[in-house]
Amino acid sequence: MPTNATSADSPSADNASDGTAHPADGHDLIRVIGARENNLKNISVEIPKRRLTVFTGVSGSGKSSLVFGTIAAESQRLINETYPAFVQGFMPSPGRPDVDVLDGLTTAIIVDQERMGANVRSTVGTATDANAMLRILFSRMGEPHIGSPQAFSFNIASVTGTGSAKVETDAGATIERAFTITGGMCPRCEGMGSVSDIDLSQLFDETKSLKDGALTIPGYNVDGWGVRLFTESGLVPADIPIKDFTAEQRHDFLYKEATKVKVAGINMTYLGLVPNVQKSFLSKDVEAMQPHIRAFVERAVTFTACPECEGTRLSAAARSSKIAGISIADACRMQISDLAEWVRGLEATHIGPLLENLQQTLDSFVEIGLGYLSLDRPSGTLSGGEAQRTKMIRHLGSSLTDVTYVFDEPTVGLHPHDIQRMNELLVRLRDKGNTVLVVEHKPETIAIADHVVDLGPRAGSKGGEIQFEGTVDALRASDTLTGRHLDDRARLKDAVRPATGVIEIRHATRNNLQDVSVDIPLGILTVVTGVAGSGKSSLIHGSIPAGADVVSVDQAPIKGSRRSNPATYTGMLDSIRTAFAKANGVKPALFSANSAGACPNCNGNGVIFSDFGSMGTASTTCEVCEGKRFLASVLDYKLGGKDISEVLGMPVDDAVAYFADGASKVPAAHAILVRMADVGLGYLTLGQPLTTLSGGERQRLKLAIHMADKGGVYVLDEPTTGLHLADVQQLLGLLDRLVDSGKSVIVIEHHQAVMAHADWIVDIGPGAGHDGGKVVFEGTPADLVAAKTTLTGQHLAAYVGG
Repeated sequence: MPTNATSADSPSADNASDGTAHPADGHDLIRVIGARENNLKNISVEIPKRRLTVFTGVSGSGKSSLVFGTIAAESQRLINETYPAFVQGFMPSPGRPDVDVLDGLTTAIIVDQERMGANVRSTVGTATDANAMLRILFSRMGEPHIGSPQAFSFNIASVTGTGSAKVETDAGATIERAFTITGGMCPRCEGMGSVSDIDLSQLFDETKSLKDGALTIPGYNVDGWGVRLFTESGLVPADIPIKDFTAEQRHDFLYKEATKVKVAGINMTYLGLVPNVQKSFLSKDVEAMQPHIRAFVERAVTFTACPECEGTRLSAAARSSKIAGISIADACRMQISDLAEWVRGLEATHIGPLLENLQQTLDSFVEIGLGYLSLDRPSGTLSGGEAQRTKMIRHLGSSLTDVTYVFDEPTVGLHPHDIQRMNELLVRLRDKGNTVLVVEHKPETIAIADHVVDLGPRAGSKGGEIQFEGTVDALRASDTLTGRHLDDRARLKDAVRPATGVIEIRHATRNNLQDVSVDIPLGILTVVTGVAGSGKSSLIHGSIPAGADVVSVDQAPIKGSRRSNPATYTGMLDSIRTAFAKANGVKPALFSANSAGACPNCNGNGVIFSDFGSMGTASTTCEVCEGKRFLASVLDYKLGGKDISEVLGMPVDDAVAYFADGASKVPAAHAILVRMADVGLGYLTLGQPLTTLSGGERQRLKLAIHMADKGGVYVLDEPTTGLHLADVQQLLGLLDRLVDSGKSVIVIEHHQAVMAHADWIVDIGPGAGHDGGKVVFEGTPADLVAAKTTLTGQHLAAYVGG
C-alpha cells in the first residue's frame, strides 16, 4: 500500500467512502444572531468563509457597527483572552459587543484608515519590513563594511563605554571591559533628519511674571502643573518679570537640565523651558498634531534639514558604505518603483532569500499603487488611504491562511485605474483561503464580491437593518437603495458655465511637480484629477494656500472624545445654552453636561464605566439620570416645550424646524443645522458622540462648518469619501448651489460622477511620483472624453458610455 494512503479504519476514510464530508469541513459560515451594537436593530446574518463579502449601505447605516464593532471586535477580544492576565493588562480591553450569538469566528486582522503613528522616527520603511531588510543587505554587501545591521539604523545611537564583567581567574576578580555599540544615528539631529530653532518670543511674554501668565504655550495655564513646576520649584522667581531675571536665573528657566525638585510635597523633575518644549511638542510629527498645537509649533519653531546628515538621519559612517555606488540613504530616498528595479539588478547568492523577500515587498508597493513613495517618507504624512495600503503590504506576503481580513473602504484616494489593481489584491487574499470583509461604496469593488450584505434603509436611527443578502446580480435586481443606484452613471452636462476669472499658478515645483504652470478657472466647478501620487494635492494645496478668500476642507481627521458631539463641535450648543438660560432666567452653565448641570453620578457621561481589569470595561446606563446626562432639576427648564436632553436627542432634520421660529427660535443654531442637512447629515442627533461617526460623516460635518466661512474660493479634497452612490447626487447639488451663489469651487476628486458634472477638468499625470507632476489635460469633460488621451479620459469615457 502507498505510504500516503489512509488506513481503512480511520474516520476520514469512512467519510470518504460513504460520501459524507469531514465534520471539520462543515464550519464554513460566520453566524451573527441578534446584533444590537450602536444603531443595529437586533439583526442576524450569515457570512460565508473563504469568500469576499462586501458590506454596502448609506453612510451611517450600520456597516462599520456590524463589521468592525461586532465581528472584528469580538474576534480580537477572544484572542486577547488567550494571553496571560499580566500581558492583558497592557493591551486594550474592549467589552463584549451587544450581540446574542457570534459563531464561526476566525482571527481578524483589521486594515483600517487610521493614520499611522505620529512618531517622527516612523517612516514608510520602518512601518514595513523594507528598512530592516535593507539594513541586513548593506551589512552583508556594503563596502566598506562598517558593522552589523544596527550600524545602518537611524534609531540606534553609537555608544562607547566601560562596564564591569566577572571573569574566571584564580582570584575570581571583576575587571572593567570597554564596549562599543555602533549605531547609524546622526549625532547632530539624533536621527530626526532636521534641527529646530525656537523663537523664544513665542514661548513667553518678557514683560510679565510667571504668576501673571507670562507663558504663551498651549496647555501652560497659570494654575496648571506645567507652570507650577517653575513657580514652586524655588529655582526661578515667580513674581518678577522675566526680563528682570539674572543671567543664572534665565539660564535655569530656559535651559536647565533635568533636576529633582519638590512641588507641593511631591517629588518631580524640573526641566528648562526649551528642552521641555522640545520633549513635549517636537517629538511628534507636526502633520498629526491638533490644529491649535500645530499652529503654535509652526509659529514658534523653524525646522531646517540637519546640516551634518543632509536630512538623511544617518551618520557619516552609515552613508559611506555603498553597494554599486548607492548608499542606504540614497536607497531610502529613491522612489520605491526605482528602488525595486535597482534591487532586481543585484546578485548575491549568499543572501538570495533576503533579496527575494525585499524584492517582493518593493514590488507589492508598486502593485498596490504606492510605487511613488520613498522609504524615508514620514509615516505620519500618509493619507488615510495610503496608510491603509501600506499596512496591506505586510499581509500580501504573509504565510497566514484562514484568517479574516477586514478592510474599511480600501479604494479611498484611488483613481479608477488603481481601483482595478486593488481589486486584484483583495481577490489574491481571498484565493489564499482567507475570509475578506470589505466595507465599500464604489461599484467597481462591489462588482467583484462573492457575497453582498446591504444595510439600511437609511442612516442612524432609520438604518441598522439588513436590506439584502446575496450575489451582486441579485442585488442589482433587488429594489434596495444600493441595488437601484448600482448602475447609476452620471452624464456629461449639455452646457458648462463660463469662467469669471482665473487663479494663475506659475512654475510650481513642490514635491514631484515639474515646473507646472496652469490657470485654475474661477466662478465655476473645477475638478483636479489624476492617479494617486500624480501631484494633485501638491498643486492645489501647495499653490492655493488657505487664506483671506480661500476656504480649504482637507482630509485631516476630526479629533473628539466621547463627550464631543455635533452640537459642541459646530459651536451651536453655545447659542442653544444661551437661549435656554434666557428663557428660564438661569445661568448657561446649567445646560452643559461638562459643567454645572452635569449629573454627579456619571459626571455628565450618561453611562457608568466599570473597569474589570483583564476582563475589560463594561458600560451601563446611569441609574440616576437614566442616560440623560443632566441633573433632574435642570430638566425642569424648557425651551419651546422641550428640555435640554430632548433637544440633544433630536435628529438634525427635526431640529431645523424646531429652531426656525416660535419660542424656540435660535437663528445661530438654525443656520448651522440647515448646512448640516445640506451635506446629508439630517439623520444625526445633536448629542451623538463624535466617536460613533464614520469617516465620511466626520468629513461632511467639517464641510458644513466651513460653508459658513467668508471665502470666495472653496477647495475640497475628495468630498465623496464615505458617500453612498445615492448621496453623491446630493453632494453635486450642494456644489452647484455653492457655485450659483457666486463661489468658486475647486475639487480634488477621483469619482467619475463628479468629473462628469464639472465645468472644467485639470488632469495631472501621466503617472505617479516622478512619472507624474505634469498637466496632461485641461478643458471640459466632453473634450476629455472625446480625446481619450489620458488614463482619466479613458475611464471617464467608459463610465459615461462615450
